[in-house]
Amino acid sequence: MRHQKAGKKLNRTGSHRDAMFRNMVTSLFIHGRVQTTDAKAKELRRWADQMITLAKRGDLHARRQALSVVRSKVVVHKLFEEASERFGQRAGGYTRVIKVGRRVGDSAPISIVEFVGSEGKKDKRKQKRKTAKKNGSESKRKGVTESEEKKAKESESQKKVTEQTASVKEEEAAEEKRDESAQETDAGPKDESASQAAEEEKGDNK
Repeated sequence: MRHQKAGKKLNRTGSHRDAMFRNMVTSLFIHGRVQTTDAKAKELRRWADQMITLAKRGDLHARRQALSVVRSKVVVHKLFEEASERFGQRAGGYTRVIKVGRRVGDSAPISIVEFVGSEGKKDKRKQKRKTAKKNGSESKRKGVTESEEKKAKESESQKKVTEQTASVKEEEAAEEKRDESAQETDAGPKDESASQAAEEEKGDNK
């Protein structure tokens, strides 16, 4: 009769089994999820729920009991600080087992053990990623609009410069025309006086 023999043997000795589950519980509290076989996942839930129950109790004896299982003091202190806020409303069932499929090598069934309520963190991460992408796209659009504005300003400045140069050239051409017309008017009476002087000289000679 198997009285007080809770848990599965998993084809291991007691010391090996205890050491394995101590490591798995510690990694579960560190990373938030663990991927393993179905049998180990179901047994790991029992260990993790027991540690969370001790953390919700919160006294010194419970802390020492948790330290006898979990291998990291930092993880235990963090668990005892966050347990009442994170799992205070629940009366058990702190973890879930999600079946993934079968392992490639030996075709063993694989499952993921994670804490209940971790999907909220996933949603927050997704929202942060979406907001980051939106901010990046908005910054890109702003960069494009700024470049377009710069190009428009440059084209406007070039147009102004070309218009100014054209007006200057027109003014220079008008001034040249005025100078030429003034020179022609000045040359007309001088020629007439020269012709009159030549005729007078001819009359004197005669």
